[in-house]
Amino acid sequence: MSALAAQGIGTRRLDLLPLRVEHAEEMAVVLSDPALHTFIGGIPDTPQALLSRYRRITAGSPDPAVSWLNWVIRLREESCLTGTVQATVSPSGRGTVAEVAWVVGAPWQGRGIAAEAARGLVSWLGRQPVDAVVAHIHPEHRASASVATAAGLTPTDEWHDGERRWHLGVGR
Repeated sequence: MSALAAQGIGTRRLDLLPLRVEHAEEMAVVLSDPALHTFIGGIPDTPQALLSRYRRITAGSPDPAVSWLNWVIRLREESCLTGTVQATVSPSGRGTVAEVAWVVGAPWQGRGIAAEAARGLVSWLGRQPVDAVVAHIHPEHRASASVATAAGLTPTDEWHDGERRWHLGVGR
């Protein structure tokens, strides 16, 4: 598998922009609500910590077989960043798998932004050399389960670190 690179993705209301280090300051505000960590643990990153993290992420995976793909979600109408989507694409015994995740800042939740962004991401991944899309979702995180469902993923009987594995075969 050759490395993939994040490309701009447009949806009806959103621009998914490849992550840049320069996004860290605005994203630190977007992701500052401690409630965003209810299911994933931890605390919000400081602007400095997020800047450091974005530097590591944008440098790419140290494993040439793994692609780290990260986007910020820009709500066109309000011309602001509202969250992130990401995919880690790697080979597995089941073909090439994209493990996806999303987060939308608290002020923009409940507006369908995460679902629209996840659908855009999954659609883009379906046009890449990817065989399956998976997500791991805490069993009590109903909003994230709704986003996964909207993106076409279905829950499986598999579990990883207390989270249910969701799956979508996308074929090549």
